[in-house]
Amino acid sequence: DCHQYTNRTCEECLKNVTCLWCASSGRCVDYPIRRVLPPADLCDLRSARWGVCWVNFEALIIAMSVVGGTILIMLGVCCCCCCCKKKSKKQVSEGPDKDDERAARERERRRVRQEERRAEMKSRHDEIRRKYGTV
Repeated sequence: DCHQYTNRTCEECLKNVTCLWCASSGRCVDYPIRRVLPPADLCDLRSARWGVCWVNFEALIIAMSVVGGTILIMLGVCCCCCCCKKKSKKQVSEGPDKDDERAARERERRRVRQEERRAEMKSRHDEIRRKYGTV
């Protein structure tokens, strides 16, 4: 029972991990298990101590949020860097071959179109020559 440590020291109260020390009132109470944070009517967050006496709940929450946010941001940056690196490696390894193939296909299309145009022009010129009798 944590109430027996009321009006003693914080260290004595927190030897039992189920206890919460309220520095403003000097009370040692059972930690409210059903809630993550102790309610304000039990103890103010600035005065609440749990686990260690030198960190209050307010500072603990802020520190954990900062550390958690930093870890999430670092994971996100690492994932983005890994994805970009994989994409760039894939493009470097596959890029020139695909680009060469595309360029060769485009050259072949242009050559075929040019030959078709030449054949059309030749047939038109031959037709004009026949029409005016200059064949």
